[in-house]
Amino acid sequence: MAGLSFEKKRAPRTVGYPAAVPVRVYGPESASVDGVPVVAAPGEEIQQAVLNRLQSLAISVGASIHATVHDDLAGCVVPLEVSADGSSRVTGEPVRLTAPRTPGTAAPAHTTPSPPQAPADRFGPPPVMDARPVTAGPRDAGAGPGTASGAGTGAALGLGLPFDEPAPAQTPARGFDAVAEEVLGDGPLTETAEGAELLAEPLGRINEAVRAGRVDAAAELAERTLAEASAVFGPHHAEVLHVRELSAYIAYLGDDPVRACRLSLELAGLRRQARDGEAAYGNLQSAATAWRAVRDPEEGLRLGRELIGLWTELAAEPGPAADDPRPLEAARARMIRLTDRAAKAAQA
Repeated sequence: MAGLSFEKKRAPRTVGYPAAVPVRVYGPESASVDGVPVVAAPGEEIQQAVLNRLQSLAISVGASIHATVHDDLAGCVVPLEVSADGSSRVTGEPVRLTAPRTPGTAAPAHTTPSPPQAPADRFGPPPVMDARPVTAGPRDAGAGPGTASGAGTGAALGLGLPFDEPAPAQTPARGFDAVAEEVLGDGPLTETAEGAELLAEPLGRINEAVRAGRVDAAAELAERTLAEASAVFGPHHAEVLHVRELSAYIAYLGDDPVRACRLSLELAGLRRQARDGEAAYGNLQSAATAWRAVRDPEEGLRLGRELIGLWTELAAEPGPAADDPRPLEAARARMIRLTDRAAKAAQA
């Protein structure tokens, strides 16, 4: 993802794509977006490849992309919106095909709107774990797996997550979403007065580099700033933790999800030790976002065990992690898929 230009996100949308980009998922390794074939890379899930393509389209036009996802295997159609930052949400009611089809079978003749049952391992990433504010109508793609009546609707759409309940209207931005808002916004760059004196200028240059798409330069600046801030304030100071969050986000943008995940997990552990459950939960969501982009199943399993272990501990304490157990359940479900992929890779 190196070279992303965040300035493009602010540009007016240009003409060039239909109101709803057609997406077709043919199987676990092949799909098409707007008629262009999409093939999963080795170790990559087809849902991630599709969402990456949609995100690229969103970046190119400077606005969110609306897509109609037709999953042949799941037997469902869902309207989806994908933003330039990679977040996604369902924008309408799912529609079930008359019958899910398997490769080589004819497509169903018609559709009927009804909540489908959740198939195993269909289109879409494991749930986006950072919930975003939504209106009463559309349902949020970051809600995670549900357990209420109608649960499994989103998973059956091949999205890997049920959209049985809308996210709370006032849910704050968390995880990488919150970091992105800081980078792209005009708010304060630091959290303390002493931090403003030392870090306002270098953080401004880091954010400028990210907005210009110079991710490698931003990463180098962030490393130097982190070292200087740690030397002055100590490793556990609020400003140091803030710069580490920024470094994790830049690593994610720079296509280094393993580093982004590890940094976010370390931050979550430190925030939990400081009894800051809200901040720890945000860091866990960042870690989960990066974890979903890890292609190597063995590495994914190692990071997943650490992620789930820390998440389980945090969920046992009062706070947002305890309020919504669904993302943790989704992470456990992905571990099953990763285990299967690792076993298949070992047999190859």
